[in-house]
Amino acid sequence: MTFLGKIREYFVPKAEIGSAEIRRGDGVWESLGGGSGAPSEATALQVTAVYACVNLISGAISALPMHVYRRATDGDLSRDMNTDLWWILNEEFSPRWPASAGWSYLVASKLLYGDGYAEILRDPNGQIKGLMPIHPRRVLPVVSPDGMRLVYQVSPDTTILTPDARTRVIRVIDQDDMLDVAGFGFNGLRGMSVLRSALSISGRLAISAQDFSASFLENMGRPDYWIGTDNNLTDAQFARLKDMLEDHRGPANSGKPMLLEGGMKVNSLTMPLEEMQLLETRKFQVEEIARAFGVPPFMIGHTEKTSSWGTGVAAMGAGFVRFALRDHLNAFQNEINRKFFRTVSRVAEFDTTELERADLGVMMNAARVALGRAGEEQIMTVEEIRAQLRLPRKLQGTVRPPSQAPVTPAADPTTQDVPQ
Repeated sequence: MTFLGKIREYFVPKAEIGSAEIRRGDGVWESLGGGSGAPSEATALQVTAVYACVNLISGAISALPMHVYRRATDGDLSRDMNTDLWWILNEEFSPRWPASAGWSYLVASKLLYGDGYAEILRDPNGQIKGLMPIHPRRVLPVVSPDGMRLVYQVSPDTTILTPDARTRVIRVIDQDDMLDVAGFGFNGLRGMSVLRSALSISGRLAISAQDFSASFLENMGRPDYWIGTDNNLTDAQFARLKDMLEDHRGPANSGKPMLLEGGMKVNSLTMPLEEMQLLETRKFQVEEIARAFGVPPFMIGHTEKTSSWGTGVAAMGAGFVRFALRDHLNAFQNEINRKFFRTVSRVAEFDTTELERADLGVMMNAARVALGRAGEEQIMTVEEIRAQLRLPRKLQGTVRPPSQAPVTPAADPTTQDVPQ
């Protein structure tokens, strides 16, 4: 029996997944009280700061091109322009998944769940033909019996509507056929979820503050109150009073007068918002959430204590790549290189040029220096600089400036024809 066959024999249940199975760490377990009390991913995304951080990071990475390079023996890299992997990594993971959506999904899974999973699809010859992202809650990593490798139990995809029983059983995927991009704190099985570690408490507080703000406004911006009377109410009078109060709930009923009888009086229970420091609490939670995801607060619209866009945009973009994205980019590159190539002669890397690109004036000055026009030694050609600017390498239909015009050697008078 093969290694993978032994794994299937050891781990996979014989029956189809028809009955409910509850495992530590999954959504059902946490719903029944087995979790840490951290907000769920769906609930956390209702907080605008969490949504903005996840959307910013996943959107930035999904917009970056990933190039495939060949590494020479001296270490120099050259673009492999004819590989089919470029299409998979930049245009289409698989027929169901555009590459941009696939990258965004994997990054969001890594941020929210601690791991991003995608099955590596291969043809009968073992060549890679696509990627299929998988929701982290469907994946259970398991250590092989010898403790050296991982295999993955993958639960059925409930989005596939088919009567075929084979699609309703647990599949076992070897680690060579699964991209597993783990987040911070990877322990050999899973990475740590930001929501269940750094934001376990502050995330719940942000949700509570947001719910309170919504409830406060739905209650016409009024604090709670109580109604008192010296008389005892009958059941019918109490039911009538309750119905009247319900009719005054909501912003649409804010102008209705409240008619009280029988000596009833309204008494407010006041708690000034300044004393509650609700606004300050929500501002602090934005900073907490941004800090947990490694995002500068101004990049998600929190500009109270920091500069906003307008000056130093190039430095901001470079800092975002260097301090917020670099860890994620390196994790994806490392996993793809070790699962796709398993050799030092080929590598795949994200191109972050667009995010780090300076303004036009700075770029032109840098090009001038690279060409040796500032008294420095020339380190780039015009064609290389044009390629960096996403322009055709060769000038077409234009005339070079006089400083770049080729010099025609003077004719030697001794070799000129003398008229007879």
